[in-house]
Amino acid sequence: MNAFIAIWYSRRSALALALFIVAMVVVPFIASNYLVSIMIVLLFSAYLGQAWNLMMGYAGQLSLGHALYVGVGAYISGALFVHYGMTPWLGMLAGMAVAGLLGTAIAALSFQFGVSGVYFALLTIAFAEFARIAFNHFAWVGGSSGLFLPVLRLTGNDILHLRGSPTMFYYILLALTLTALAISHLLLGRRVGFYWRAIREDQAAAQASGVDVFRYKIAAVALSAVMTAIAGTLMAFYDNNLYPNTTFGISRSIDIITVPIIGGLGTLFGPILGAFVLTVLSEAATSLSAYFGLDGVKQWIYGSTLLIIVMLQPAGLWPWLRARLQLDGEEG
Repeated sequence: MNAFIAIWYSRRSALALALFIVAMVVVPFIASNYLVSIMIVLLFSAYLGQAWNLMMGYAGQLSLGHALYVGVGAYISGALFVHYGMTPWLGMLAGMAVAGLLGTAIAALSFQFGVSGVYFALLTIAFAEFARIAFNHFAWVGGSSGLFLPVLRLTGNDILHLRGSPTMFYYILLALTLTALAISHLLLGRRVGFYWRAIREDQAAAQASGVDVFRYKIAAVALSAVMTAIAGTLMAFYDNNLYPNTTFGISRSIDIITVPIIGGLGTLFGPILGAFVLTVLSEAATSLSAYFGLDGVKQWIYGSTLLIIVMLQPAGLWPWLRARLQLDGEEG
């Protein structure tokens, strides 16, 4: 009987995922350009939330400076394209490599000297702020005046150089988000996933059980940094301009971490649901603020709603929704 129930829930989950993918694929065919642009913002948030969730939600390593890796991926690929005409895909690989090395170095130095918890989180903020200040004075990438990528008039989409319509970026980001979902699911079912969760729940017990805590914590940070840098490249070529104060700003890091917290920390689909909720909430708050013509209304509505969600569903919205939809009880 238990096996039958498990199969029933598993099939419902597979069907729900399939319907979600189909719905997302057809969005550009039925939506306006404005809605597609909103969905691109949503997918950026969902993907970045998945990358951060891999580090914090699964391995329990709190980072409040993830904008560092967004900026590294964005500026390296953008600068190589502007100055040398290098395809953004090669620039993306360079950004991923540098972000991975940075994440590894920060984590190794921190964990080697026992820096963890809130102190590790503060250290990540410090590195992001250092990068913001440094890039503000780095003339080769425009400094505080910004780095601007050339916009070409094209009759079609040039995927090789990431020049094209918002619809092209939408499908690239959708593929990236679904790939991140698949990677997270794969890792959670393997030894590394079990080790990460053991470290998250009780690091001392995990170490006493023979888990190489130092190695697996670094792996979580490095992988999260690499994934985040990918989004940085796509952001650079979608926005076509980069400013240190926004690219490396603490507000971007807060936006990244809010998504999985609202959706469900340590779950697979939580960051995607969180991105939906927060994007819709942000747009609704903006519209209401414009309608009433009052400064601060958006922030008040946004903050109040988030507070209510956190108070009523501290574990996030996805575990609650998953139970209502009678999907399987596995993480995600």
